[in-house]
Amino acid sequence: MAAKGNRGFADSIAPDETRATASRLPPRTGILSGRENRLAALASGSAVSRLQELIDPARCRIWEHHNRDYAALSETVCRDLVDSLRAQGRQEVPAIVRRVLGDPSHDYEVICGARRHWSVTWLRGHGYPDFRFLIEPRELSDEEAFRISDLENRSRKDLSDYERAVDYARAVSSYYNGNQGRMAERLQVSQSWLSRYLELARLPAEVIAAFGAPQALGISHAARLAPLLRAPVSRGRLLTISEALAASQRERRNAGDVPLTAAEVMKQLTAKPRPGARPKMSFDHKDEQGRTMLQVDQGRGGGVTLFVPKPGLHDRRDLLKAIDAALARLAD
Repeated sequence: MAAKGNRGFADSIAPDETRATASRLPPRTGILSGRENRLAALASGSAVSRLQELIDPARCRIWEHHNRDYAALSETVCRDLVDSLRAQGRQEVPAIVRRVLGDPSHDYEVICGARRHWSVTWLRGHGYPDFRFLIEPRELSDEEAFRISDLENRSRKDLSDYERAVDYARAVSSYYNGNQGRMAERLQVSQSWLSRYLELARLPAEVIAAFGAPQALGISHAARLAPLLRAPVSRGRLLTISEALAASQRERRNAGDVPLTAAEVMKQLTAKPRPGARPKMSFDHKDEQGRTMLQVDQGRGGGVTLFVPKPGLHDRRDLLKAIDAALARLAD
C-alpha cells in the first residue's frame, strides 16, 4: 500500500463517517461565507446582479409617460413614505431609472419610483440635506418601461383608477397600434379587464370635471355611466348635469368647501328623470350626406338640449343654421 500520511490513514479507517459528518455541518455564515453564497448563486444563474447608486434626486427627471401625476404629489399624499424613510434613515427599495442623453440638467429619468423621488427631494429640503436617492439604472425601450411601471404600480392603492386608465389609453395607441388584444397579452391581463380601464379613460371632459378631481373616478363609475353616454337622449341630459356639477365643484373649491363626493355626483348623474320631465320630442338634424349634425331633445317643461356629436365635422355657419332650423321646428 502506498503511504498516505496521517490524513490517508484516517481516511482508511473511517472514510464514510468522515464524509457523513461533513455533510451534516451547518452552512457557513458571516461576511465571507455570504459572499461565497452570493457568488455561487450568480454563477449558477439563480441570481441577477444589478448596479444600484445613491445620487442627488435633482439629477433625475420623471419620465414623461410615468403613470403617476407627479404634480399631484404632496406632503399629505406621501406622508407614510416620508415617515418611513426618515425612520429607516435610508431608502430601502431602489427606483428604476434609465439614462438620458442630451440633457445637461439630468442624468436619469425615473420609470418607477415617482413617490420615492418626491419624498427624498422633500426630505432634503426639510432638515435632511444629505439624504440620497437610491436608483437602479436599466436599459429599457418605451414599451418595456411602460410594462415595468405598470407591473410595479398595478396593486398600489395610492394610484387612482383614472391615472392608470389614461396611461393604458395612451399605451394602446403608442406601443400596440391600437390592438387591445395584443396589449392585454403583453400585460398578461384579460381583455375585459383592460376594456374597463379604457372605457374610463374615454369619459367626456364634462363628466370628468363633474367629479372635481379625476382621481375620484373609478372603473365602477365608468361602467355605470357608459350605457347612458351611448344613448343620445340620456347622453345629452348627462352632459348637461355634468356641466352644472362641474360649476358647483369649482364654486366649492374657490370657497374652501369640501367637494361633492363621487357617490353624491353619481347619484345626480344616474338619477332617473321625473315623469313630467321626460322628453316629449327628440330628433336628429342631418346634413345632405345623411350625417348627423345636431341631436335635439325637448323636455315637457320646455327646456331644450342640443348636442353636436362631431363639432369639427361641419362648418360653424352650417351648425348655426341647423340650430335655427331645429328651434323653428320646435316652435311649430
